[in-house]
Amino acid sequence: MKTLRILLMILMTSTGLLLAQTNTLDSLISNAIRVSPKLKMLQAKVDASRNRIEENSNLPDPMLTLGLMNLPTNSFSFNQEPMTGKVIGLSQSFPFPGKLSAVADVANSDVGIVKEGYDDSKNEIKKNISQAYYNLLFIRKSISIMLESKKLLQNIAQVVRTKYSVSTASQQNLLKIELEITNVNDQLDDLNSKEHEQLSILNSYLLRNPDTNIETQEIANIEFLNISKDELDSIAVKNRPFLKGIMLAVEKAKLQENLAKYGHYPNFNLSVQYSQRDILAKTNMDQPDFFSVMVGISLPLNYGGKVTSKIDEAISMQELYQQQYSSALQTLNSSFGTSIAKLNSLEERIKLTSTGLLPQANQNLTSALSSYQVGQIDFLNVIDAQNRLYQIETNLAKLKYEYLKQAANLEFLVGCSLTKEFNKIGK
Repeated sequence: MKTLRILLMILMTSTGLLLAQTNTLDSLISNAIRVSPKLKMLQAKVDASRNRIEENSNLPDPMLTLGLMNLPTNSFSFNQEPMTGKVIGLSQSFPFPGKLSAVADVANSDVGIVKEGYDDSKNEIKKNISQAYYNLLFIRKSISIMLESKKLLQNIAQVVRTKYSVSTASQQNLLKIELEITNVNDQLDDLNSKEHEQLSILNSYLLRNPDTNIETQEIANIEFLNISKDELDSIAVKNRPFLKGIMLAVEKAKLQENLAKYGHYPNFNLSVQYSQRDILAKTNMDQPDFFSVMVGISLPLNYGGKVTSKIDEAISMQELYQQQYSSALQTLNSSFGTSIAKLNSLEERIKLTSTGLLPQANQNLTSALSSYQVGQIDFLNVIDAQNRLYQIETNLAKLKYEYLKQAANLEFLVGCSLTKEFNKIGK
């Protein structure tokens, strides 16, 4: 019995750990990526692009020919004329050597481009899940602060009632504190509604019921980023799938240029033909069969400049993608500057609030409560001190989660985890 109890305890502990793990941010991201219809669509597109390589880079099927040659129409007899025969032929087209491998190279580049699009969409889902998760964390932290504020107001209300019972507090003070508690309840209802909205957003990514609860883990400490715009540029060039996809498009255009140049070279067609003849009725002589071999060569005359136009188009596409890459880098560079400025500002405000404003607000409320209890200050001073503390605590939570949201967006822009990248470069 004791052994059974131990096994049950182990099972319950393991189950509890599993449930806790399935609600971490990383597990939410993994589950969202696993069930995402968009990613499944892009994966199917990758598979289709990969299958297209073999489809377009192999020889065309040979052509089998069956026919009758020189059959007289007056009798439709096979032994009336010596040139009458039953014909079977086989022909095979061959492109100029190297053209098929050039076609395969172009098709293979499509696989890489679509794969980079898949990875960029996966990073976008990670960003969206992270930001929705941090929104949910902020709302729940606000609810927690609001409940603490309500509890504090209820304690203050008890003090006011006691003072009112001995005529040292006015009825206006009593009504004021009840109004403040009512306002808190109203704000709590609003926050609960916002919490359900964020749960609905997260569950939509997980393809779950909108009301499914998601346990969250409060983030105690924030690891501030210390990175320059030049470092972000370097990381993005190396890791951002969107940028790598554009560069693959440039390479594809170069391969298309190489493929188009094969239009200046001929293609070939090899055919063999066997003609079987019957014994002539007039002479009763056996006739030999015929065997023919022919080689056809296309003449690349470039009518209307169709080949050179394809080459010029491929060159123009290279320029297009090069400029698209430069434009994307320019946009990212601007975004990096804005993000760094926001992160630095948020970091300074977080430090100022947590080390300066918050301790001062706590001290101010404690002092106000003590002074009010001995009748040294007015009741409104206590309410103001309490409201100030609530605002500072809420603002601090907002700053922290806004910082995390900005960091998540920055990681999407560079295409990787900045923490992992810092570990690679030893920063």
